[in-house]
Amino acid sequence: MSRMEYRNLGRSGLKVSEVALGGWETYGINQDASAMVREIVTAAYDGGVNFFDQADIYAKGRSEELMGAALKEFPRHTLVISSKVYWPMSDDVNDRGLSRKHVLHSIDGSLKRLGTDHLDIYFAHRYDPDVPMEEIVMAFDQVIRDGKALYWGTSMWPAARIAQAVEFARANGLHAPVTEQPEYSMIRRDRVEQEILPYTESAGVGLVVWSPLAMGLLTGKYDAGKPEGARLTEKENWGKNFLTEENIQKVRDLKPIADELGITRAQLALAWLLRQKGVSSVITGATKVQQIEDTVKAAGVRLSSDAVEQIETILKR
Repeated sequence: MSRMEYRNLGRSGLKVSEVALGGWETYGINQDASAMVREIVTAAYDGGVNFFDQADIYAKGRSEELMGAALKEFPRHTLVISSKVYWPMSDDVNDRGLSRKHVLHSIDGSLKRLGTDHLDIYFAHRYDPDVPMEEIVMAFDQVIRDGKALYWGTSMWPAARIAQAVEFARANGLHAPVTEQPEYSMIRRDRVEQEILPYTESAGVGLVVWSPLAMGLLTGKYDAGKPEGARLTEKENWGKNFLTEENIQKVRDLKPIADELGITRAQLALAWLLRQKGVSSVITGATKVQQIEDTVKAAGVRLSSDAVEQIETILKR
């Protein structure tokens, strides 16, 4: 069994577990989810996970509350807790986006729901074209100077906008973003590999990637079709993009490689992402303890060049 390993978040001094646990839509949907969340968070922590990712928009704050309650069981200094701001939280015209007003207001809401006095990382959940870059960078710099977050990052930003933020911050003595959170998996790779990584790796901005298992597709759960209740089955838009026979066959073909290495296909998919030195952590979701117990074992798995070549042959078909 692999032991958890830790990487620096970009060029910062912060160390994050190679496998992280995220809330996204898996927590907060059911009102009776607190026991489930506590079990999953505890299993993650026991498996060496120190990085727990949230956002205010996940279940409109309920996900932050549930995870925050579970994380109170552990010493705060052992945790890396992140949340995000951008999406509308009400009908109010200013309760959205990356204006200074919304950023400085929203951090307080996330801290209260998570039950902590600071975040380790605060993400701009999308780029906001309606707010000048100077205002965005200065707002997140203020959050850090106020002690409400230690670092900040971007999520799903274009590479050119990440560069603009980094360069403005560094030129003006402000805190620059140290991380970007993009979608990245064996199935969705072109944007990150062709646009994001070429900039972030050279700039020292670490990637913490979401949907690394393509919403469960890469685990093999769709080998025999579309199981009832699975997220890709229920989310038609995502399903149309991911759940093609071509992709399902690729995942089937990955099984012999994983079997030969003595790991699951989920672990193989995460190890394939972690082979990129520009990736600091992969953020996984879980609705069952067994899922997080499986994915944490991807930490420390290093794929040989032969294994990577076999995988690439399948993925590029």
